[in-house]
Amino acid sequence: MQSHNNHDQGHKPEEIDASLGYERTDVRVSGIVVFLVAMAIFVVVTAVLCYGIGAVINARLNKEDGPTSKWAKTVHLRELGNLPSSPALQNKIATLTQTFPAPRLVTDNGNQNVADLHSKENLLLNHYSWIDQSKGAVRIPIERAMDLVAQRGLPVAPSVTLPPLMTGDSRPVVTAPLTDGFAPTGYEQEQAEARAARAMNMEVGK
Repeated sequence: MQSHNNHDQGHKPEEIDASLGYERTDVRVSGIVVFLVAMAIFVVVTAVLCYGIGAVINARLNKEDGPTSKWAKTVHLRELGNLPSSPALQNKIATLTQTFPAPRLVTDNGNQNVADLHSKENLLLNHYSWIDQSKGAVRIPIERAMDLVAQRGLPVAPSVTLPPLMTGDSRPVVTAPLTDGFAPTGYEQEQAEARAARAMNMEVGK
C-alpha cells in the first residue's frame, strides 16, 4: 500500500511557485531547433517538388508545341520590355495584319467580310456574268429573270400520282419565303447611310 502511494506521488504534477512573478527556468532551445529544422526540411522538399512538377509540365508543353520554327518559338518577355502604345506602333501592327497570310485575324466581328460577301452577291444578282463560256451559259440579272418568268411562266412539272393518305396524315404545305434574298446587316445599313450622307453633302456643296 505504501509503494502504491509512492508511485502516485511520483506522478503528481509539478507545483509552480508563482510568488516571484516570472519564470525561474530557461526556455528549452531544443524544441525551437527541432521546429526550425523541420520547417527547413519542409521548405526544401516543397521547392524540389514544385521544380519537378514544373519541369514535367514544361516538357509536356514543349512536346505538344513541336520543334521550334519561324511560326513557333520561345520568346523571353523580359527582353521585349514594355511595349508603348503609340500611333507608329499601331500603324506597324496594321501593316503586319494586312501582309499576314490568310486566314487573318478578324478584328471587326466579321462585319466587313459579310459586307464584301453581300457586295459580290449583288454583282452576281444584278449583272450579266458567264457561268460556262465554253457552253454559252450566261447568268442574267434577277430583274430580267423575273420579267422572263412573268412573260413565259414557270415550267410545269409533270403530275405525280400520290399514294392515298393514311389515317391521321395530311398533305405537306410549302409556303413562300418571307424575303427574296438576304437582309442587310446593321453594319451595311450604317455604311449605306454614311455613303448617302456624303453624297448629300457633295450635292449641297455644288
